[in-house]
Amino acid sequence: MREYLNLVDHVLKNGVLKKNRTGVDTISCFAQNYSVDLSRGYPLITTKKVNFKSMLHEVLWYLSGEDHIRNLQKHTKIWDAWADEKGNLDTAYGRYWRRFPSARWNDETGRYDVVEIDQIGAVVETLKTDPSSRRMVVTAWEPGNALSSKLPPCHYTFAFNVQDRLLNCHLTQRSGDIALGIPFNLAAYSLLTQIIAQETGFQPGIFSHTIVDAHIYVNHAEGLREQLKREPKPLPRLEIAKKPIDKLTFEDFELIGYQYHEPIRFEVAV
Repeated sequence: MREYLNLVDHVLKNGVLKKNRTGVDTISCFAQNYSVDLSRGYPLITTKKVNFKSMLHEVLWYLSGEDHIRNLQKHTKIWDAWADEKGNLDTAYGRYWRRFPSARWNDETGRYDVVEIDQIGAVVETLKTDPSSRRMVVTAWEPGNALSSKLPPCHYTFAFNVQDRLLNCHLTQRSGDIALGIPFNLAAYSLLTQIIAQETGFQPGIFSHTIVDAHIYVNHAEGLREQLKREPKPLPRLEIAKKPIDKLTFEDFELIGYQYHEPIRFEVAV
């Protein structure tokens, strides 16, 4: 994954020191973008081990539309720090992907009714009926939620686009932790693109990622410099059972040929 290493190198060399809510300074660059060709293989970082199983459980949890971490907790603790004491997560990506609240004016009652929009379902249906559409956008950013949430969505909107029977995905992220978050985001949205491509009869194309505030925590810099010394290994393949999206389970995914260098430990900034 040379594209990822190029991002790391650029931010380390060109970033500016910034303070932030965590108390740990970052080295930050504005509006960084990279793209990967998904036909070359599944882009799981090879210069350190990425926890594919944890990431897969997280994506399947998103696709479930749940906003409580009880089922996710059985497999990964990744969202524990952001949930309330009852396990409710006020910013649950899947809730907005699958059940985005939308206000519709009702002439009969003279007030707004709130309906829930399945954005993923709408993308799948559009790909099947009008694949040339330029309106296949999914958002996790609800302004009222964002103003009050412990952690408003970082990867907050993505769009699909078909070119020559290839399904492409562009993700926009307001804030990206390059050491810990970006490898997961890259793997997760590439996985999602492959899932939706298979469901709708397309081949995976390009995954493109724009990060508004692309940053490296200062206590991650040493580990990332170690990664830059490592030669990327061949990308693995990801095989997915031919099932509808809402029928997929963890056992329906097989990661083949994942080779990686030794893990590098990075502390999470909360």
